[in-house]
Amino acid sequence: MSHELWFRTPAPDWFEALPIGNGHLGAKVFGRVDEERIALNLDDVWSGAGPRKLEVTDGPEVLADIRRLLLDEGDRYAASERSRALQGPLVESYQPLGDLLITSPGSSSEYRRSLDLRTGIVAVGYTRGDVRFRRETYVSTPDQVMVWTIEADQLGSVDLDLALTSQHPFITAADGSTVTLTGHAPSDLTIEYRQSPEPIRYEEGRGIGFGVALRAFTTGGTVTPSNAGLSVRGADALTVLLSAASTFEGWSVAPGSDPATALREATELLDAVDLGKLKQRHLEDHTTLYDRAELTLGEPVDLPTDERIRAVAAGGTDPGLAALIFGFGRYLLMASSRPGTQAANLQGIWNEDRRPMWASDWTNNINTQMNYWPADVAGLRECFDPLTDNLVNLAGSGAETARILYDAPGWVSHHNSDLWMASWPVGAGGDDPVWSMAATCGVWLSAHLMEHHRFHPDADFLRAKAYPVLRGATEFVLSMLVEDRDGRLQFIPSTAPEHHFYVASGEKASVDLTTTYDNWLIRELVANLQEAEAELGLASEVAARGQAALLRLPEIQVADDGRLMEWQTDWPPSEFDHRHQSHLYGLYPGAQMDPASTPDWAAAVRASLAVRTSGRPPGGWTSAWLIALWARLFDPEKAAAVLRDYTSRLVSDNLLHRDGDIFQIDANFGLTGAIAELLIQSHTDVIQLLPALPAEWPDGSYRGLRARGGLAFDVTWVGGEVTSAVVTADVAGAYAVRIAGGAPVELTLAAGETVALSG
Repeated sequence: MSHELWFRTPAPDWFEALPIGNGHLGAKVFGRVDEERIALNLDDVWSGAGPRKLEVTDGPEVLADIRRLLLDEGDRYAASERSRALQGPLVESYQPLGDLLITSPGSSSEYRRSLDLRTGIVAVGYTRGDVRFRRETYVSTPDQVMVWTIEADQLGSVDLDLALTSQHPFITAADGSTVTLTGHAPSDLTIEYRQSPEPIRYEEGRGIGFGVALRAFTTGGTVTPSNAGLSVRGADALTVLLSAASTFEGWSVAPGSDPATALREATELLDAVDLGKLKQRHLEDHTTLYDRAELTLGEPVDLPTDERIRAVAAGGTDPGLAALIFGFGRYLLMASSRPGTQAANLQGIWNEDRRPMWASDWTNNINTQMNYWPADVAGLRECFDPLTDNLVNLAGSGAETARILYDAPGWVSHHNSDLWMASWPVGAGGDDPVWSMAATCGVWLSAHLMEHHRFHPDADFLRAKAYPVLRGATEFVLSMLVEDRDGRLQFIPSTAPEHHFYVASGEKASVDLTTTYDNWLIRELVANLQEAEAELGLASEVAARGQAALLRLPEIQVADDGRLMEWQTDWPPSEFDHRHQSHLYGLYPGAQMDPASTPDWAAAVRASLAVRTSGRPPGGWTSAWLIALWARLFDPEKAAAVLRDYTSRLVSDNLLHRDGDIFQIDANFGLTGAIAELLIQSHTDVIQLLPALPAEWPDGSYRGLRARGGLAFDVTWVGGEVTSAVVTADVAGAYAVRIAGGAPVELTLAAGETVALSG
């Protein structure tokens, strides 16, 4: 397949610029010839001057009031409003770092701009007069620098100026062939949806400082420093290295106050680079990871990516574009989440606004989780590490929040988090509880650790990382269960993420007894803890109490019209076509429902989706979730229809998700995970190959897609029929595999063994 996005014109705006990164340093390359802009980000440059204090002093009393209002008075509206008293400060916002500006006036022709997903290199080719130029840009993980090069087919043809700038207060300096920039992010910032007389505030000595260092290396010609930066004249070729660092020292402490320390770190990175080995080191690192998995669909199409998107929007079919979307999602996770970096946030690591939408934070009621849907199934094991680190940190913060707000053991995370590991309901009393009061986000996040272990069995990871997080989440949940009048255990306060319901008075409420979403999560959490303990040879009192509690939870209910109920009472929803599918969690990403083993629940999910999808067209991440749900229901044509609609309406020309002027990267990651779900499923006792293959993908192959149990599969099909299927086991085990709906094949494999199943 082609692994290339390419275009005949430069990017018209930031949205269309091509993304590169190594998880820590990110950039968007516009590809302009005369006035190039490369927008820069660093994963740990956020607003804020350190961790904030949760100053709620009466949390347990407020919780008692909420429980009384729900259990004794049945007043959901009053309970919702009372929960505002549990809100802590709003989150801080992810920040832009700065821009690299490259000026080279003049007209050009024969222009081509591309991103090679397999190499991670953005290339721009163009002609000026009779000289052909080629530029390349990439971010190296081994050397932690961004590299920009230009070469020409005639000597002495490279003339340009280099400059660094930033939206934040900054100072630049140039000396010899090096230019530097130091600055600092806001010490305090008002989130974009709130009004403030001074929404962006800078204070000397407070906030995260940063340093950027740029160095130019020429073949021939001259490099001259100036007040603006560097001037390059008469060069045969030019290599520019750029590095950056910040004064962030950890989520629980204030950042360093002197940007000069960050600049020294950035400069040391430049000093350590071996130019002769730089590109090869990058290629070896990038291609090794990228080549672990590949999807090929249909015949190659040699058209610019934007033209292919428009052709699909006009009603055409392009299976290869779906494969490119799949590969692009893998590429983006490689570029925004690597060992030692922050986890990919709402925009990955790419943001140009000081007050980005929803703070470009970690939104933990679907979006953060969706970012990591493709990590394991698509062969990007290492890219999951930052999420693990994030959860360990969040559990540390969440333990204090659980104590202050609920007088509870364990740890809790609500729906928003930031670099400083906010774990409380955000809003300072002013945000709607419909999103703020989501006390099981940590439960959902913890499930990812167990899933990661299933894909890559590792007892050390389970013992040291996953188990403590799972146990702490279970301790919290069990402490929050209270008995109702019928003797059932209710998790209070509970919400269906971001979805109101109408009470009899006509008012909109959100806080209720255990919602279906929370019910699924609690059941899954206890099962995960039990599975972990069984593997580790443990038998804790916490797991025993969890098992006893499961027997007393409310039952999952089906409404009279056949829908899976979202709340225990079939309240009128505020939006029948709501974007969240949280009450269907048990089907995907959970595994408590399946058409074969729970046909009644599967039918209820179908009825729910019929209503949910009968109104407004879905947004980007909603589309990804719908595709995965249809895949689990073995309905490939409905999944394919959602994918065509998404491609037609909700992507920029560069395939990044875009809904108007809103960019969220979760849709890109979610699409990759959902496409994989059409091709391989392993959440039940039988691994299924091509369980939901769309008819418009009659011919294709994939390599390196993974299944739970430590397996990797390579599959080829022609005319919808499998012609080859090969499995490789990381660990020894016994497995059952079903190929394209056939009878299960029983296998016993040794670690490292490869077996052909078909062909």
